Amino acid sequence: MAAADNAAPRRRPRHRRRLRTRIILSFVLLGFGLTTLFALATLYVQGRLENQLVERTLEREVSNLVMQVEQNPDEPPFFLIFDARTWSPKNAFKVDPLYRDLEPGIHNVRQQAPDGSWHDYKVAVRQGVSPNGTPFTSLVRYDVTGAAEASTKLMRALVISVVLFSLLSLMLGWWSASRVMSPVSELARRLKLSGRSSQPEALALHFPDDEVGQLAEALDDYAERLTEVVQRDREFNADVSHELRTPLAVIKGAVELLLSRPGLDEKTEARLLRIQRAEQQCTDLISALLLLSRNERGHGATEVAKVAAQLLEIHRAQLRGKDVELRLEGSDAPVVDAPESAVTVALGNLIGNAVKYTAQGEVVVRLMGNAVEVRDSGPGLSEEDAANLFRRGYRGTHSGPSQGGGIGLSIVRRLCDLYGWDVRVASGGPTHGVVATLYFDAGADPA
Repeated sequence: MAAADNAAPRRRPRHRRRLRTRIILSFVLLGFGLTTLFALATLYVQGRLENQLVERTLEREVSNLVMQVEQNPDEPPFFLIFDARTWSPKNAFKVDPLYRDLEPGIHNVRQQAPDGSWHDYKVAVRQGVSPNGTPFTSLVRYDVTGAAEASTKLMRALVISVVLFSLLSLMLGWWSASRVMSPVSELARRLKLSGRSSQPEALALHFPDDEVGQLAEALDDYAERLTEVVQRDREFNADVSHELRTPLAVIKGAVELLLSRPGLDEKTEARLLRIQRAEQQCTDLISALLLLSRNERGHGATEVAKVAAQLLEIHRAQLRGKDVELRLEGSDAPVVDAPESAVTVALGNLIGNAVKYTAQGEVVVRLMGNAVEVRDSGPGLSEEDAANLFRRGYRGTHSGPSQGGGIGLSIVRRLCDLYGWDVRVASGGPTHGVVATLYFDAGADPA
């Protein structure tokens, strides 16, 4: 089985924009979207109405021209604002080729004037027959250059309007976001200041009875309940520290007094030594748990080699006839800035598990430059064990009915988090067993 870090996975943080930024963006997008839609609608309506007006006028003028030629061919045609002409197949060569081959209907033509300027025309073409039976073609041309320039100016004005309205929306969004977020920012500031004191300040008094005020009131209620929980926890810790340490001190003194008496038989002495070891384990565990409950680091200069040797000696006396060899290897042991009780509880749980699950073979504790490795020849780890090993209350697949409550490794993990250590437990590979490594320099490999 491949080695794996058994720490519980952490949720990846979700990166989202701040609420103030989202309000500003909402205003900007709303302003830009509305003005853009308005501008596009205006351009569409303006262009459509203009085309309809020009095309209807052209249709009317070309129809009028055809009617004049058909009814009074000898009289010159007349028109108001349009340029018009009529030709027959005989004199078609006189007509500009740009218009000569146009099919009947409405056309858009762009033509350069004699002065070099370009003009845009709407051209209406229709065919008719004179009284003498001669076919002819009539054309009416309307100069729409001015209308095109007006459309361009209108488009520029609309683009400028979109930009101005977007900037106005940005300013309005910025102002609105500042007004909306001001009480929220004030609440966050007061909450941060209140969290630094042992007695939180009431927040709801500083805000009106609105949504932010309701949130402040809910935070006050939560802070009050949290303060009560913390106070009860502190009182419990103080009670545990006093009420448990006192009887343990009595037990320790009584055992030492009994051990000093001469003439003790071997069986009685062994039992007294066992009581003494149990008292020391309880004292170390209480000290470590109190550090965890207060979330404070204790200091000291603990020799890991000395602690490992003591732990192996304790477990060697408790083997109860099991064919297991306990061995300490290596001499490059670190000195850890932590109380001896914390190192003893962390390393003792790893050694205790190795001894507990090894029916026969060996448990080797190897001292390294910045870590301690505990290797056993037990049944190894299953995939389920590897995934849940440090979960509080989890008991391995090889645990018996009376082999602990599943909190030892969770305590080790909490001590590692408190002191910046690291613990890794992996399968021993083909030789079975488990390899547990306690790093006193988190993230580093052993020297």
